[in-house]
Amino acid sequence: MNSSSPALDRLYSVIPAGGIGSRLWPLSRADAPKFLHDLSGSGQSLLRDTWERLAPLSGEQRIMVVTGRAHRAAVEDQLPTLEDANVVLESEPRDSTAAICLAAAILEKREPGVIIGSFAADHVISNPERFRAAVAQAVQVADAGYIVTIGITPTDPAVGFGYIRCLGSLDIEGAPAALKVDHFVEKPDLPTAKRYLKAGNYLWNAGMFIARADKLLEHLGASEPELLAGVLELAEAWDTPRRGEVVDRVWPTLKKIAIDYSVAEPAAAAGALAVIPSDFDWDDVGDFASIAKLHSSGRGTDLAILGKNARVLADSSSGIVVSQSKRVISLIGVHDIVVVDTPDALLVTTSEHAQRVKSVVDALRAGGSGDVL
Repeated sequence: MNSSSPALDRLYSVIPAGGIGSRLWPLSRADAPKFLHDLSGSGQSLLRDTWERLAPLSGEQRIMVVTGRAHRAAVEDQLPTLEDANVVLESEPRDSTAAICLAAAILEKREPGVIIGSFAADHVISNPERFRAAVAQAVQVADAGYIVTIGITPTDPAVGFGYIRCLGSLDIEGAPAALKVDHFVEKPDLPTAKRYLKAGNYLWNAGMFIARADKLLEHLGASEPELLAGVLELAEAWDTPRRGEVVDRVWPTLKKIAIDYSVAEPAAAAGALAVIPSDFDWDDVGDFASIAKLHSSGRGTDLAILGKNARVLADSSSGIVVSQSKRVISLIGVHDIVVVDTPDALLVTTSEHAQRVKSVVDALRAGGSGDVL
């Protein structure tokens, strides 16, 4: 597919593989984040699924992974054809701007004019051909100088996703679906989400960004000049013997900020952000309610059970059980339940409150219980 256009030939895929997935605790932990788990039922990790989606687009030799030093061995074990030059290791988490823009700066130095596409390591997409068709259009728009994202046509008033408010069409050859973006909006409450769905000009924000690397860095410099300076210093030293010293000195000083705030929202305000709408099946697997929905085909009457040796007895119950222990778990007459049983921690909640699991993680961290995180 990557030979169909000159612009697509310049695409380099970037996979940010970071974050612990706090809303999936205690399954997802610092030493085993969610992208290393099989949460979709594919038989392999979300990271491996992402790699296999992107390889037909850019080729395996043009995929870069940005991950933590602690995860290097696991990442390379799951991606044996990942080239050493395409592994970017973070000494500590600094959020998505630092990760994505460092990759962009490294690639721009190696290959001026490169187009990068950033695709999270931990999302589930079940229509890869439609996904790749949307990315192909996004690359054409990126080559025209826009920062581009991919928006998912909402199927329900979801409150777990951010939204994108769209404006009119863009006239760009090879990208008939392209729209200009007005602005991003945070995860809404249910009445607001229903209003967005009815309005028809809102899309789910899938957190994917495609841009010429030089344009991405230009927009970063306009909003966060100090962060850009640090990223460029790192990129300058990256392929030299000075890398280790410069990383240890500069990386911890980089501002923690999501790329939505540092690049995407300022680009939208400047009229430089575009979106490709698509309707492929997508989920960011942000909480246990999402996993339950994935494994029950959206039927609220089903009970999803994850775990190779799960021992679950259920009667008139629905929701999800994740078992990593040998305990027998019995459910009777409970609905939309979430049970996550691990050797050292047990979580019980409901699908309605699944987003609040992050507050438990925050409380455990504040209380000095980092050993279970």
